[in-house]
Amino acid sequence: MRYYRIENKYGLPIIGVEKEKGILESITSIEEELDDLGNLIKLSHISGIDLDDLTKKILDSGNPEILSLNKIYEDSKSQNGDYQIDRPLDPPEVWAAGVTYKSSELERRRESDTPDIYSYIYNAERPEIFFKSTEGRCMGPFEDLGIRSDSNWDVPEPELAFVIFRGSIVGYTIGNDMSSRSIEGDNPLYLPQAKLYDLSCSIGPCFVSTDTIKNPHELDVKCQIIRNGKEVFSGNTSTSEMARSCEEIADWLQRSNTVPDFTTVLTGTSIVPPPDFTLSEGDIVKIEISSIGILENTIITV
Repeated sequence: MRYYRIENKYGLPIIGVEKEKGILESITSIEEELDDLGNLIKLSHISGIDLDDLTKKILDSGNPEILSLNKIYEDSKSQNGDYQIDRPLDPPEVWAAGVTYKSSELERRRESDTPDIYSYIYNAERPEIFFKSTEGRCMGPFEDLGIRSDSNWDVPEPELAFVIFRGSIVGYTIGNDMSSRSIEGDNPLYLPQAKLYDLSCSIGPCFVSTDTIKNPHELDVKCQIIRNGKEVFSGNTSTSEMARSCEEIADWLQRSNTVPDFTTVLTGTSIVPPPDFTLSEGDIVKIEISSIGILENTIITV
């Protein structure tokens, strides 16, 4: 099932569960303590009941409030109405893997003055994994995302993301790994500055359990960039083209490195705009992954 965190007009969080397409059932309206996805995942772990099965039991035990997902999307986009979509969870850390697709390796080589290292990473046993974002820098659906004021070549990176709890993958969402290609291209050692800055990441629109997405490596990924009402870029790929699995990335991340529960990990991109393209203020970036949904953000300069 898909799990959405939304805020009502009083700013109070609600967890809505999409059992049927376009319809959310509020699990918070049955159990007030379940106003955070983390609490529900912890309860699943303690009880030994799979997340989706536990959710169904709770929803079937009462009369949950019913909400229209389409209406919530409209209200969130216009910033009006009774409900707003929030990011599905608060990740204490966000990490990312790079050069996990062949096309990404080719593009990183193109932008870099030291291209050979990217071929090496793509073919090496150890993946490239880097710290991407803190909770405060990670945004949700329809919130602003940043491009650096000291960069002149910036792109979104649409990526499948997974969430870790007690060392294991418990579900998936969409991530936007914003990147300054000019800064990283100058020198690979500038990667932290190219990747980690204010408003440099977003996740959402929902969390999807591993019970629902049993194979994360057969998902379609699309990206669209709209400028002044017109599409200026679109691309698509499939997670089947990943050279490394989510489980492999999770394993390498946690070797000699304990990460907190609900750490979120971006798995790399295969959709890269052409070299003559850079994001501008006001651009709208839409990332769609099958079985998850659409993550939309507007670009500003930070």
